[in-house]
This record gives sequence, C-alpha cells and structure tokens, in this order.
Amino acid sequence: MPALDRTPETGAPETWRRIAETTARLGFDMPSEPRTGAFLKMLAAAKPGGRMLELGTGTGLATAWLLAGMDADARLTSVDVAPDLQAVARAELGDDPRVEFVIEDGLAFLQRQTPASYDLIFADAMPGKYEGLEDALARVRPGGIWIGDDMLLQGNWPDGHEARVAGLLQALQGREGWAVVEMAWASGLVVAVRRKL
Repeated sequence: MPALDRTPETGAPETWRRIAETTARLGFDMPSEPRTGAFLKMLAAAKPGGRMLELGTGTGLATAWLLAGMDADARLTSVDVAPDLQAVARAELGDDPRVEFVIEDGLAFLQRQTPASYDLIFADAMPGKYEGLEDALARVRPGGIWIGDDMLLQGNWPDGHEARVAGLLQALQGREGWAVVEMAWASGLVVAVRRKL
C-alpha cells in the first residue's frame, strides 16, 4: 500500500502559494495552517452552491483554500477589521466573482445577518468563536457547518486564553441540535454540524 501524502501543500491552490510568500514577508504570525486549509477545501466542496462566511480574512490563506473547494455557484463573504492584511487577499483573490471582502467588525457583521443563512461559517477570529458564538451558530442553516481552529495550545496565546478555549469546547459539546467533533488536526479544529430537526 503506498504511503499517504502527508504534505497538504501538494494540493494547495497557486494563489495560496503566492499569499503564503507575501504573508511570510509581512511577518504575520497568525496564519491558518495548510492542513486547516485542505480541510476547509473539502468542506466547501461538500456544499455545492453554498453560501459561506469567513470571519477573519487575515491575508487570505484560508480564503484561497475555501475558493479552491467551492463550485461556480457558491459564494463566500470574508470579513476582517484589518485592511492592511485583507489587502493581500484582495490583491490575489479579489477578481474572483465568488468572493466578497468586507472590512468590518465580525460581530457587528454577524448580528446584521439573517438567521440560518449560511451553509458554512469558518470562525478564524475572536468574533464568531469567543465573541458572539451564539450569533454565529444561529446563522448556520440546517445541515450547515461551523468550524473553529486553534483549539490546541499555541505559543502565541495570551494569558487566560486556554480557559477561553476550554469554555468554547464545553459550550459546543452536547449542544442540542448539533453534531460536534474535536479534532487534533493542524492547530486543532472543532467542527459542528447543525442537525435538521
């Protein structure tokens, strides 16, 4: 039996490679890992024609993976408060008609959205994960997916953040109407799927 390819960069979109180079030059120290991106690509592919939301564009590393998994009819909105970082994503991905970039506080953006309006929400920032979790979950359609990353201990966590992670995981586990799994993959993922009741 051949060995599995354990290097997710092998299947990375070309836009991701260019964004990764720019991100390294900028010294941005909170990028999404390629294994997270590969997983997001798979989840996006499972939602043909889906409406997706990324909270925390950063430089667009995860955005590139999501777009690589999406079909022609799917749409992605990516929200961030840092225009200088999001500018990297806009430069590489802004011509793709499937993506819309928004500069706004993620929580304020979430609270304006219609309930049950997204097929996938990737919470890559504090809003939608540690702030406004209930707002984010309320925007997921039945059969839709909410995913959060950075659940495993990270060297750049501020004091007290480990307790926030534990609280988030506790808030998700056993939640009625949701199927939830924690994964020791990449930086640590937690994935929740809203059941159709």
